[in-house]
Amino acid sequence: MERKVAIIGAGISGLLACKYTLSKGFTPVVFESRSSIGGVWRKTLETTKLQTPKPFYQFSDFPWPSSVKEEFPNQFQLFDYLQSYARHFDLLRHIKFNSKVVSIEYAGASHEEMQAWELWGGNGEPFSSKGKWNLTVTDTQILSTEVYQVDFVILCIGRFTDVPNIPEFPPGKGPEAFHGKVIHSMEYSAMDFASAAEFIKGKRAAVVGFQKHALDISMECSAANGEQNPCRLLYKTEHWNVPDYQPWGVPLAYLYFSRFSELLVHKPGEGFFLSLLATILSPVMGILKVGGISYKEKLSLEKFGMVPKHSFLKEISACLISTVPEGFYDRVEEGSIILKKAPKFSFCEQGIVVDGEITPIETDLVILATGFKGEKKLKDIFVSPAFQDCILGSPTASVPFYRECINPRIPQLAVIGFSESISNLYTSEMRCRWLAELLDSTFKLPSIKEMEKDAARWDTYMKQSSGEYYRRSCIGALHIWYNDQLCKDMGWNPKRKKGFFAELFEPYVPSDYCPS
Repeated sequence: MERKVAIIGAGISGLLACKYTLSKGFTPVVFESRSSIGGVWRKTLETTKLQTPKPFYQFSDFPWPSSVKEEFPNQFQLFDYLQSYARHFDLLRHIKFNSKVVSIEYAGASHEEMQAWELWGGNGEPFSSKGKWNLTVTDTQILSTEVYQVDFVILCIGRFTDVPNIPEFPPGKGPEAFHGKVIHSMEYSAMDFASAAEFIKGKRAAVVGFQKHALDISMECSAANGEQNPCRLLYKTEHWNVPDYQPWGVPLAYLYFSRFSELLVHKPGEGFFLSLLATILSPVMGILKVGGISYKEKLSLEKFGMVPKHSFLKEISACLISTVPEGFYDRVEEGSIILKKAPKFSFCEQGIVVDGEITPIETDLVILATGFKGEKKLKDIFVSPAFQDCILGSPTASVPFYRECINPRIPQLAVIGFSESISNLYTSEMRCRWLAELLDSTFKLPSIKEMEKDAARWDTYMKQSSGEYYRRSCIGALHIWYNDQLCKDMGWNPKRKKGFFAELFEPYVPSDYCPS
Protein backbone atom coordinates (compact mmCIF):
# COMPACT_ATOMS: atom_id res chain seq x y z
CA MET A 1 0.00 0.00 0.00
CA GLU A 2 1.47 3.34 -1.07
CA ARG A 3 1.89 5.83 1.76
CA LYS A 4 1.63 9.50 0.78
CA VAL A 5 4.15 11.76 2.52
CA ALA A 6 3.89 15.54 2.23
CA ILE A 7 6.92 17.73 2.89
CA ILE A 8 6.26 21.43 3.38
CA GLY A 9 9.21 23.58 2.35
CA ALA A 10 12.08 22.99 -0.09
CA GLY A 11 14.87 24.53 1.92
CA ILE A 12 17.74 22.42 3.20
CA SER A 13 15.56 20.38 5.57
CA GLY A 14 12.90 19.80 2.90
CA LEU A 15 15.46 18.56 0.39
CA LEU A 16 16.92 16.17 2.95
CA ALA A 17 13.48 14.91 3.97
CA CYS A 18 12.69 14.28 0.31
CA LYS A 19 15.96 12.44 -0.30
CA TYR A 20 15.71 10.13 2.68
CA THR A 21 12.02 9.30 2.37
CA LEU A 22 12.71 8.42 -1.27
CA SER A 23 15.53 6.12 -0.12
CA LYS A 24 12.96 4.11 1.86
CA GLY A 25 10.62 3.67 -1.09
CA PHE A 26 8.13 6.41 -0.27
CA THR A 27 6.97 8.88 -2.91
CA PRO A 28 7.03 12.27 -1.24
CA VAL A 29 5.46 15.46 -2.54
CA VAL A 30 7.29 18.65 -1.57
CA PHE A 31 5.25 21.86 -1.48
CA GLU A 32 7.33 25.02 -1.93
CA SER A 33 5.66 28.43 -1.88
CA ARG A 34 8.38 30.05 -3.96
CA SER A 35 9.72 29.37 -7.44
CA SER A 36 12.98 27.69 -6.42
CA ILE A 37 14.61 25.60 -3.72
CA GLY A 38 16.97 26.94 -1.06
CA GLY A 39 14.89 28.42 1.75
CA VAL A 40 16.83 31.23 3.42
CA TRP A 41 19.63 30.80 0.86
CA ARG A 42 17.37 31.47 -2.11
CA LYS A 43 17.80 35.23 -1.67
CA THR A 44 19.81 37.03 0.97
CA LEU A 45 22.18 39.98 1.33
CA GLU A 46 24.86 40.54 -1.29
CA THR A 47 27.65 40.24 1.29
CA THR A 48 26.32 37.24 3.23
CA LYS A 49 28.60 34.26 3.66
CA LEU A 50 28.20 30.94 5.42
CA GLN A 51 29.02 31.40 9.11
CA THR A 52 29.75 27.75 9.83
CA PRO A 53 33.05 26.26 8.64
CA LYS A 54 32.50 24.34 5.41
CA PRO A 55 33.42 20.85 6.79
CA PHE A 56 30.52 21.18 9.27
CA TYR A 57 28.08 22.44 6.66
CA GLN A 58 27.93 19.79 4.00
CA PHE A 59 25.86 16.74 3.14
CA SER A 60 27.36 13.52 4.45
CA ASP A 61 27.34 11.83 1.04
CA PHE A 62 27.76 14.88 -1.20
CA PRO A 63 30.88 16.93 -0.37
CA TRP A 64 31.54 20.45 -1.55
CA PRO A 65 33.11 20.62 -5.03
CA SER A 66 36.88 21.07 -5.13
CA SER A 67 36.38 24.41 -6.88
CA VAL A 68 35.09 25.93 -3.62
CA LYS A 69 38.27 26.73 -1.72
CA GLU A 70 36.89 29.15 0.88
CA GLU A 71 36.26 27.99 4.44
CA PHE A 72 33.13 30.18 4.49
CA PRO A 73 31.53 30.03 1.02
CA ASN A 74 29.38 32.93 -0.12
CA GLN A 75 25.64 32.75 -0.78
CA PHE A 76 26.08 32.06 -4.50
CA GLN A 77 28.37 29.10 -3.87
CA LEU A 78 25.99 27.77 -1.22
CA PHE A 79 22.97 28.09 -3.49
CA ASP A 80 24.82 26.33 -6.33
CA TYR A 81 25.76 23.55 -3.91
CA LEU A 82 22.11 23.03 -2.91
CA GLN A 83 21.01 22.98 -6.55
CA SER A 84 23.70 20.44 -7.39
CA TYR A 85 22.54 18.23 -4.52
CA ALA A 86 18.92 18.40 -5.67
CA ARG A 87 19.88 17.54 -9.26
CA HIS A 88 22.27 14.76 -8.24
CA PHE A 89 19.59 12.94 -6.24
CA ASP A 90 16.81 13.80 -8.72
CA LEU A 91 14.73 15.65 -6.14
CA LEU A 92 13.34 18.46 -8.28
CA ARG A 93 10.68 16.31 -9.94
CA HIS A 94 9.09 15.73 -6.53
CA ILE A 95 8.70 19.45 -5.78
CA LYS A 96 5.59 21.50 -6.51
CA PHE A 97 6.85 25.07 -6.80
CA ASN A 98 4.70 28.17 -6.25
CA SER A 99 2.52 25.99 -4.00
CA LYS A 100 1.83 27.58 -0.64
CA VAL A 101 0.36 25.35 2.06
CA VAL A 102 -2.20 27.60 3.70
CA SER A 103 -3.28 25.14 6.39
CA ILE A 104 -3.18 21.50 7.48
CA GLU A 105 -6.05 19.68 9.18
CA TYR A 106 -6.09 16.24 10.74
CA ALA A 107 -8.98 13.98 9.78
CA GLY A 108 -9.19 11.09 12.22
CA ALA A 109 -9.63 10.61 15.94
CA SER A 110 -11.23 13.41 17.95
CA HIS A 111 -9.21 15.52 20.34
CA GLU A 112 -10.85 13.71 23.28
CA GLU A 113 -9.82 10.32 21.87
CA MET A 114 -6.26 11.49 21.30
CA GLN A 115 -6.00 12.73 24.88
CA ALA A 116 -6.58 9.16 26.05
CA TRP A 117 -3.83 7.67 23.87
CA GLU A 118 -0.85 6.10 25.60
CA LEU A 119 1.10 5.64 22.34
CA TRP A 120 1.83 8.18 19.60
CA GLY A 121 -1.00 8.03 17.07
CA GLY A 122 -2.84 5.58 19.32
CA ASN A 123 -0.83 2.60 18.06
CA GLY A 124 2.75 3.86 18.20
CA GLU A 125 2.99 3.74 14.41
CA PRO A 126 3.75 6.62 12.02
CA PHE A 127 0.82 5.69 9.78
CA SER A 128 -2.82 4.90 10.51
CA SER A 129 -5.66 3.64 8.35
CA LYS A 130 -7.98 5.85 10.39
CA GLY A 131 -6.06 9.11 10.20
CA LYS A 132 -5.13 11.43 7.30
CA TRP A 133 -3.93 15.00 6.91
CA ASN A 134 -5.74 17.41 4.56
CA LEU A 135 -3.50 20.13 3.14
CA THR A 136 -5.05 23.25 1.64
CA VAL A 137 -2.62 24.46 -1.02
CA THR A 138 -2.75 27.69 -3.02
CA ASP A 139 -1.04 28.04 -6.40
CA THR A 140 0.61 31.45 -5.98
CA GLN A 141 0.68 32.13 -9.72
CA ILE A 142 -2.91 31.45 -10.75
CA LEU A 143 -4.36 31.79 -7.22
CA SER A 144 -6.26 28.51 -7.39
CA THR A 145 -6.72 26.31 -4.32
CA GLU A 146 -6.56 22.53 -4.04
CA VAL A 147 -6.83 20.10 -1.13
CA TYR A 148 -4.39 17.18 -0.91
CA GLN A 149 -4.86 14.22 1.44
CA VAL A 150 -1.72 12.51 2.76
CA ASP A 151 -0.73 9.90 5.34
CA PHE A 152 2.14 11.81 6.95
CA VAL A 153 3.32 15.43 7.06
CA ILE A 154 6.89 16.68 7.51
CA LEU A 155 7.02 20.38 8.34
CA CYS A 156 10.25 21.96 7.08
CA ILE A 157 9.09 25.57 7.18
CA GLY A 158 12.03 26.92 9.20
CA ARG A 159 11.93 29.69 11.76
CA PHE A 160 13.92 32.45 10.02
CA THR A 161 11.65 33.50 7.15
CA ASP A 162 8.23 34.88 6.23
CA VAL A 163 6.90 36.28 9.53
CA PRO A 164 9.02 39.24 10.67
CA ASN A 165 9.38 40.02 14.35
CA ILE A 166 8.43 43.69 14.71
CA PRO A 167 8.97 45.17 18.17
CA GLU A 168 5.90 46.57 19.91
CA PHE A 169 5.77 50.25 20.83
CA PRO A 170 3.47 52.44 22.95
CA PRO A 171 0.66 54.17 21.02
CA GLY A 172 1.97 57.08 18.97
CA LYS A 173 5.60 56.04 19.46
CA GLY A 174 5.91 53.38 16.78
CA PRO A 175 7.06 53.68 13.14
CA GLU A 176 3.93 55.72 12.34
CA ALA A 177 5.42 58.65 14.31
CA PHE A 178 8.59 58.68 12.18
CA HIS A 179 8.81 60.76 9.02
CA GLY A 180 11.44 58.52 7.51
CA LYS A 181 11.30 54.93 6.29
CA VAL A 182 11.12 51.82 8.51
CA ILE A 183 11.56 48.33 7.02
CA HIS A 184 12.40 44.86 8.28
CA SER A 185 15.62 43.15 7.18
CA MET A 186 13.44 40.66 5.28
CA GLU A 187 12.35 43.45 2.91
CA TYR A 188 15.93 44.66 2.48
CA SER A 189 17.15 41.13 1.72
CA ALA A 190 14.43 40.70 -0.90
CA MET A 191 15.71 43.64 -2.94
CA ASP A 192 18.04 42.98 -5.85
CA PHE A 193 21.58 44.07 -5.05
CA ALA A 194 21.52 47.24 -7.16
CA SER A 195 18.22 48.37 -5.66
CA ALA A 196 19.47 47.68 -2.12
CA ALA A 197 22.63 49.70 -2.71
CA GLU A 198 20.61 52.62 -4.11
CA PHE A 199 18.09 52.36 -1.27
CA ILE A 200 20.66 52.99 1.47
CA LYS A 201 22.95 55.38 -0.43
CA GLY A 202 23.19 58.86 1.06
CA LYS A 203 20.87 58.07 3.96
CA ARG A 204 21.40 58.34 7.68
CA ALA A 205 20.65 54.72 8.48
CA ALA A 206 20.04 52.95 11.77
CA VAL A 207 20.05 49.16 12.07
CA VAL A 208 18.40 47.48 15.06
CA GLY A 209 19.84 44.14 16.18
CA PHE A 210 23.19 42.45 16.76
CA GLN A 211 22.95 39.08 15.09
CA LYS A 212 24.35 38.12 11.68
CA HIS A 213 21.85 40.03 9.51
CA ALA A 214 22.25 43.22 11.55
CA LEU A 215 26.04 43.10 11.28
CA ASP A 216 25.99 42.43 7.53
CA ILE A 217 23.48 45.20 6.84
CA SER A 218 25.41 47.71 8.94
CA MET A 219 28.55 46.86 6.92
CA GLU A 220 26.68 47.50 3.67
CA CYS A 221 25.35 50.84 4.97
CA SER A 222 28.82 51.77 6.17
CA ALA A 223 30.37 50.92 2.79
CA ALA A 224 27.75 53.01 0.98
CA ASN A 225 27.88 56.11 3.18
CA GLY A 226 31.17 56.15 5.11
CA GLU A 227 31.81 58.53 7.97
CA GLN A 228 29.73 61.28 6.36
CA ASN A 229 26.53 59.40 7.17
CA PRO A 230 27.56 56.76 9.72
CA CYS A 231 25.35 53.77 10.33
CA ARG A 232 23.95 53.56 13.86
CA LEU A 233 23.77 50.00 15.11
CA LEU A 234 21.35 49.72 18.04
CA TYR A 235 21.62 46.60 20.15
CA LYS A 236 20.02 45.23 23.30
CA THR A 237 22.68 42.75 24.45
CA GLU A 238 26.36 42.24 23.69
CA HIS A 239 27.08 38.90 21.98
CA TRP A 240 30.12 36.76 21.23
CA ASN A 241 30.39 37.27 17.48
CA VAL A 242 33.64 35.71 16.29
CA PRO A 243 36.08 36.76 13.54
CA ASP A 244 37.23 33.18 12.93
CA TYR A 245 37.08 29.72 14.44
CA GLN A 246 40.68 29.65 15.66
CA PRO A 247 41.01 30.96 19.24
CA TRP A 248 44.72 31.04 20.08
CA GLY A 249 45.30 29.22 16.79
CA VAL A 250 43.39 26.12 17.97
CA PRO A 251 40.35 25.06 15.92
CA LEU A 252 37.26 25.92 17.93
CA ALA A 253 35.73 22.51 17.16
CA TYR A 254 38.44 20.73 19.19
CA LEU A 255 37.59 22.83 22.23
CA TYR A 256 33.80 22.71 22.11
CA PHE A 257 32.57 20.04 19.70
CA SER A 258 34.36 16.83 20.69
CA ARG A 259 33.33 13.96 22.95
CA PHE A 260 35.82 15.15 25.55
CA SER A 261 34.27 18.62 25.73
CA GLU A 262 30.84 17.03 26.15
CA LEU A 263 32.14 14.88 29.02
CA LEU A 264 32.52 18.12 30.99
CA VAL A 265 28.80 18.88 30.71
CA HIS A 266 25.88 17.25 32.51
CA LYS A 267 23.67 15.76 29.81
CA PRO A 268 19.95 14.92 29.69
CA GLY A 269 19.41 11.22 30.22
CA GLU A 270 22.98 10.49 31.29
CA GLY A 271 23.59 7.59 33.66
CA PHE A 272 25.35 7.59 37.00
CA PHE A 273 28.86 7.14 35.58
CA LEU A 274 28.66 10.03 33.10
CA SER A 275 27.09 12.26 35.73
CA LEU A 276 29.90 11.43 38.16
CA LEU A 277 32.51 12.00 35.46
CA ALA A 278 31.09 15.44 34.58
CA THR A 279 31.20 16.37 38.27
CA ILE A 280 34.79 15.14 38.67
CA LEU A 281 35.89 16.97 35.52
CA SER A 282 34.15 20.23 36.48
CA PRO A 283 37.49 21.93 37.35
CA VAL A 284 38.56 21.35 33.73
CA MET A 285 35.61 23.51 32.58
CA GLY A 286 38.03 26.42 32.65
CA ILE A 287 39.35 25.24 29.29
CA LEU A 288 36.01 26.26 27.77
CA LYS A 289 36.70 29.90 28.69
CA VAL A 290 39.60 29.99 26.24
CA GLY A 291 37.41 30.97 23.31
CA GLY A 292 35.94 34.01 25.03
CA ILE A 293 39.31 35.22 26.32
CA SER A 294 40.88 34.90 22.87
CA TYR A 295 38.12 36.72 21.00
CA LYS A 296 37.91 39.46 23.62
CA GLU A 297 41.56 40.26 22.91
CA LYS A 298 41.46 39.64 19.16
CA LEU A 299 38.55 42.06 18.62
CA SER A 300 39.51 44.51 21.40
CA LEU A 301 36.01 44.14 22.79
CA GLU A 302 36.86 45.91 26.05
CA LYS A 303 37.94 48.97 24.12
CA PHE A 304 34.53 49.19 22.44
CA GLY A 305 32.53 48.26 25.55
CA MET A 306 31.31 45.10 23.82
CA VAL A 307 32.35 42.32 26.22
CA PRO A 308 29.27 40.10 26.78
CA LYS A 309 28.13 39.53 30.34
CA HIS A 310 27.39 35.85 29.65
CA SER A 311 29.95 33.13 28.94
CA PHE A 312 31.18 32.04 25.54
CA LEU A 313 29.84 28.54 26.26
CA LYS A 314 26.36 29.95 26.86
CA GLU A 315 26.54 31.67 23.45
CA ILE A 316 27.30 28.30 21.83
CA SER A 317 24.70 26.48 23.94
CA ALA A 318 22.03 28.95 22.79
CA CYS A 319 23.08 28.75 19.11
CA LEU A 320 23.62 32.52 19.10
CA ILE A 321 27.22 32.52 17.96
CA SER A 322 27.86 34.05 14.55
CA THR A 323 30.80 35.40 12.58
CA VAL A 324 31.54 39.11 12.69
CA PRO A 325 32.20 40.52 9.19
CA GLU A 326 35.83 41.18 8.37
CA GLY A 327 36.76 44.74 9.26
CA PHE A 328 33.62 45.37 11.34
CA TYR A 329 35.42 46.83 14.35
CA ASP A 330 37.74 48.79 12.03
CA ARG A 331 34.59 50.51 10.75
CA VAL A 332 33.53 51.14 14.35
CA GLU A 333 36.91 52.67 15.11
CA GLU A 334 36.90 54.93 12.03
CA GLY A 335 33.37 56.08 12.85
CA SER A 336 31.39 54.78 9.86
CA ILE A 337 29.55 52.42 12.25
CA ILE A 338 28.42 53.77 15.62
CA LEU A 339 27.42 51.23 18.27
CA LYS A 340 24.60 52.25 20.57
CA LYS A 341 23.20 50.16 23.41
CA ALA A 342 19.42 50.53 23.39
CA PRO A 343 17.54 47.95 25.49
CA LYS A 344 14.35 49.90 24.68
CA PHE A 345 13.57 52.62 22.18
CA SER A 346 10.69 54.32 20.43
CA PHE A 347 10.16 56.52 17.39
CA CYS A 348 9.63 60.23 17.03
CA GLU A 349 9.32 62.47 14.00
CA GLN A 350 13.10 62.94 13.66
CA GLY A 351 14.11 59.33 14.27
CA ILE A 352 14.72 57.12 17.30
CA VAL A 353 14.55 57.95 21.00
CA VAL A 354 16.42 55.57 23.32
CA ASP A 355 14.64 55.10 26.65
CA GLY A 356 16.22 57.31 29.31
CA GLU A 357 17.55 59.81 26.79
CA ILE A 358 16.04 63.09 25.58
CA THR A 359 17.90 63.83 22.34
CA PRO A 360 16.68 61.69 19.43
CA ILE A 361 18.97 59.88 17.04
CA GLU A 362 18.18 61.68 13.81
CA THR A 363 17.88 59.26 10.93
CA ASP A 364 16.31 58.82 7.52
CA LEU A 365 16.03 55.05 7.48
CA VAL A 366 15.58 52.34 10.14
CA ILE A 367 16.14 48.68 9.28
CA LEU A 368 14.80 46.27 11.89
CA ALA A 369 17.07 43.19 11.93
CA THR A 370 15.00 41.86 14.80
CA GLY A 371 14.49 38.30 13.64
CA PHE A 372 11.37 36.33 12.81
CA LYS A 373 8.33 34.87 14.54
CA GLY A 374 9.04 31.26 13.69
CA GLU A 375 6.78 30.03 16.48
CA LYS A 376 3.80 31.92 15.08
CA LYS A 377 4.39 30.51 11.61
CA LEU A 378 4.52 26.95 12.94
CA LYS A 379 1.44 27.42 15.11
CA ASP A 380 -0.69 29.12 12.46
CA ILE A 381 -0.38 26.36 9.87
CA PHE A 382 -2.70 24.13 11.95
CA VAL A 383 -6.49 24.44 11.63
CA SER A 384 -7.10 22.69 14.96
CA PRO A 385 -7.00 25.04 17.98
CA ALA A 386 -5.94 22.04 20.07
CA PHE A 387 -2.88 21.42 17.87
CA GLN A 388 -2.14 25.15 17.81
CA ASP A 389 -2.07 25.09 21.59
CA CYS A 390 0.07 21.98 22.00
CA ILE A 391 2.54 22.12 19.07
CA LEU A 392 4.91 24.46 20.90
CA GLY A 393 4.01 23.52 24.45
CA SER A 394 4.20 25.91 27.40
CA PRO A 395 5.97 29.24 26.78
CA THR A 396 7.87 28.61 30.00
CA ALA A 397 9.53 25.45 28.61
CA SER A 398 11.59 24.54 25.57
CA VAL A 399 9.67 23.23 22.57
CA PRO A 400 8.40 19.74 23.60
CA PHE A 401 9.61 17.69 20.64
CA TYR A 402 10.90 14.17 21.20
CA ARG A 403 14.32 13.94 19.54
CA GLU A 404 13.57 17.55 18.49
CA CYS A 405 11.28 16.16 15.76
CA ILE A 406 8.06 14.67 17.13
CA ASN A 407 5.37 16.25 19.26
CA PRO A 408 4.01 13.19 21.10
CA ARG A 409 0.48 14.63 21.10
CA ILE A 410 0.23 15.19 17.33
CA PRO A 411 -0.03 12.03 15.19
CA GLN A 412 1.49 11.34 11.79
CA LEU A 413 3.55 14.53 11.75
CA ALA A 414 7.17 15.54 12.26
CA VAL A 415 8.97 18.88 12.38
CA ILE A 416 12.48 19.19 10.95
CA GLY A 417 14.72 22.23 11.19
CA PHE A 418 12.91 24.13 13.94
CA SER A 419 15.25 23.53 16.87
CA GLU A 420 18.80 24.67 16.28
CA SER A 421 22.38 23.38 16.34
CA ILE A 422 25.90 24.44 15.42
CA SER A 423 25.17 23.48 11.80
CA ASN A 424 21.53 23.21 10.84
CA LEU A 425 22.32 21.27 7.66
CA TYR A 426 24.32 18.69 9.61
CA THR A 427 21.61 18.22 12.23
CA SER A 428 18.70 18.26 9.76
CA GLU A 429 20.33 15.44 7.83
CA MET A 430 20.65 13.30 10.94
CA ARG A 431 17.03 14.01 11.85
CA CYS A 432 15.79 13.17 8.37
CA ARG A 433 17.66 9.87 8.40
CA TRP A 434 16.19 9.09 11.82
CA LEU A 435 12.70 10.00 10.61
CA ALA A 436 13.04 7.89 7.45
CA GLU A 437 13.95 4.87 9.60
CA LEU A 438 10.95 5.58 11.84
CA LEU A 439 8.63 5.73 8.82
CA ASP A 440 10.15 2.47 7.59
CA SER A 441 9.39 0.78 10.95
CA THR A 442 13.07 0.20 11.81
CA PHE A 443 12.20 1.16 15.38
CA LYS A 444 9.21 2.33 17.40
CA LEU A 445 8.79 5.34 19.63
CA PRO A 446 8.35 4.90 23.39
CA SER A 447 5.08 5.78 25.07
CA ILE A 448 3.80 9.34 25.06
CA LYS A 449 4.57 9.60 28.77
CA GLU A 450 8.19 8.47 28.22
CA MET A 451 8.67 10.89 25.31
CA GLU A 452 7.36 13.76 27.42
CA LYS A 453 9.73 12.80 30.24
CA ASP A 454 12.63 12.86 27.79
CA ALA A 455 11.55 16.28 26.48
CA ALA A 456 11.39 17.52 30.09
CA ARG A 457 14.98 16.36 30.69
CA TRP A 458 16.14 18.33 27.64
CA ASP A 459 14.12 21.31 28.86
CA THR A 460 16.04 21.24 32.15
CA TYR A 461 19.34 21.09 30.30
CA MET A 462 18.43 23.92 27.91
CA LYS A 463 17.39 26.22 30.72
CA GLN A 464 20.64 25.55 32.54
CA SER A 465 22.86 25.94 29.49
CA SER A 466 21.03 28.61 27.46
CA GLY A 467 19.34 30.65 30.18
CA GLU A 468 16.70 32.99 28.79
CA TYR A 469 17.27 31.63 25.27
CA TYR A 470 15.90 28.14 26.10
CA ARG A 471 13.04 28.46 23.56
CA ARG A 472 15.60 28.22 20.76
CA SER A 473 15.87 24.52 21.68
CA CYS A 474 19.55 24.51 20.79
CA ILE A 475 21.59 21.30 20.99
CA GLY A 476 24.79 23.14 19.98
CA ALA A 477 27.04 22.13 22.87
CA LEU A 478 25.75 18.54 22.96
CA HIS A 479 25.36 17.68 19.29
CA ILE A 480 27.40 14.44 19.58
CA TRP A 481 25.36 13.26 22.56
CA TYR A 482 22.18 14.12 20.67
CA ASN A 483 23.35 12.26 17.55
CA ASP A 484 24.23 9.28 19.74
CA GLN A 485 20.57 9.00 20.78
CA LEU A 486 19.45 9.04 17.14
CA CYS A 487 22.06 6.42 16.21
CA LYS A 488 20.99 4.11 19.03
CA ASP A 489 17.35 4.40 17.99
CA MET A 490 18.30 3.43 14.42
CA GLY A 491 20.50 0.54 15.54
CA TRP A 492 23.74 2.23 14.44
CA ASN A 493 27.01 2.28 16.31
CA PRO A 494 27.21 5.86 17.65
CA LYS A 495 31.01 5.75 17.82
CA ARG A 496 32.12 6.61 14.28
CA LYS A 497 35.82 7.38 14.67
CA LYS A 498 38.81 5.07 14.28
CA GLY A 499 40.81 4.81 17.47
CA PHE A 500 40.39 5.87 21.09
CA PHE A 501 42.02 9.29 20.85
CA ALA A 502 40.23 10.21 17.63
CA GLU A 503 36.93 9.22 19.21
CA LEU A 504 37.59 11.29 22.31
CA PHE A 505 39.25 14.41 20.96
CA GLU A 506 38.42 14.88 17.27
CA PRO A 507 35.33 16.90 16.38
CA TYR A 508 32.49 15.09 14.65
CA VAL A 509 31.55 16.29 11.16
CA PRO A 510 28.83 15.17 8.69
CA SER A 511 31.16 12.84 6.81
CA ASP A 512 31.50 10.73 9.98
CA TYR A 513 27.89 9.67 9.41
CA CYS A 514 28.27 9.01 5.68
CA PRO A 515 26.04 6.09 4.60
CA SER A 516 28.14 2.95 4.15
